[in-house]
Amino acid sequence: MIGFVKRLWAAAPIATLVLALALAATALFGTRAVVSYVYWHDPGHREQAIQAWMTPGYIANSWAVPREVVLDALDAPRPPPKGPMNLRELAQYNDTTTEALIVEAETAIADWRAAHPKPDGLK
Repeated sequence: MIGFVKRLWAAAPIATLVLALALAATALFGTRAVVSYVYWHDPGHREQAIQAWMTPGYIANSWAVPREVVLDALDAPRPPPKGPMNLRELAQYNDTTTEALIVEAETAIADWRAAHPKPDGLK
């Protein structure tokens, strides 16, 4: 194996470097995709009760609604001032309570689902 890599490097060092970077990126993003798929397809992570530690993106993924639905309901800043903000941080930012944000998120999810029913045969 090492001899093969040495031959590749001797024949085309730039192409070998590009190939190594492409393989590393494929491994990284492939692993992330598999981990994300496994996590979000676990029934324990679907339709979780909304809690203060959750971010709008997490809520949207858990409840299978578009991220914008939750962001709009929570009046979340775009882009957030310091990275993803959980509901507790959003409540402080918007000068409201976490409980009020949870109610707003639940209402927005229910409204979106009422307006966009799933086709027959889908869970």
